Amino acid sequence: MKYHIISTSGSGHGAIFTNAEEAREYQKKYPESVYRVRDRIPAKIPPIGRADTEEEKGAKTDTVTVYTDGSALNNPGPGGYGVIIRMNGETSEYSQGYQHTTNNRMEMMAVITALEELKGHKDKPVTIHSDSQYTINGIVKGWAKGWRAKGWKKGDGKPALNPDLWAVLLELVELFPELNFKWVKGHAGDPLNERADELANGAAAGRDMLIVDEGYAGR
Repeated sequence: MKYHIISTSGSGHGAIFTNAEEAREYQKKYPESVYRVRDRIPAKIPPIGRADTEEEKGAKTDTVTVYTDGSALNNPGPGGYGVIIRMNGETSEYSQGYQHTTNNRMEMMAVITALEELKGHKDKPVTIHSDSQYTINGIVKGWAKGWRAKGWKKGDGKPALNPDLWAVLLELVELFPELNFKWVKGHAGDPLNERADELANGAAAGRDMLIVDEGYAGR
């Protein structure tokens, strides 16, 4: 179970919820509040003036902290992505499910969604946390740029996968002068990574809300 904690002022002030939607509704009443997600219920609500994780410290500065994750049931199969954006002390969550897709495509769609949402804040330092080495290495190690330069071909001449998403992602990345990627190990207890995973899997399982992944050639 996840505990959604809203700190509104000094130590002990605020509320704890087990439902994210209820927590966000409560937070709207307190613009200066801080939203935290924990795996365990705390003994008391943390003070608003003290951030006890690096992510929370970043939320109180100009730094934008992002967690992304993607999932595809049976891979390929029904899929979804989850995104968490922490900025200016506020937390926003995004997710979407697709009828038939792959895990890698959903990992990429999560990052694309985050950067699309942050276009209006592109001059701020942004750190994206992801457990997808495919997505991170494609950008950080220059793989995707190399594929694009070769007409979306890999070094062995074979077609690069997911060129539609790589093309969009490369254009978005170039808009952010202070963009960093950080790999996190999946299912290792990081609360925000676990929450992003929960959003992604929940979206993939939402049968009545799934849309078509138009760019997936394997469907």
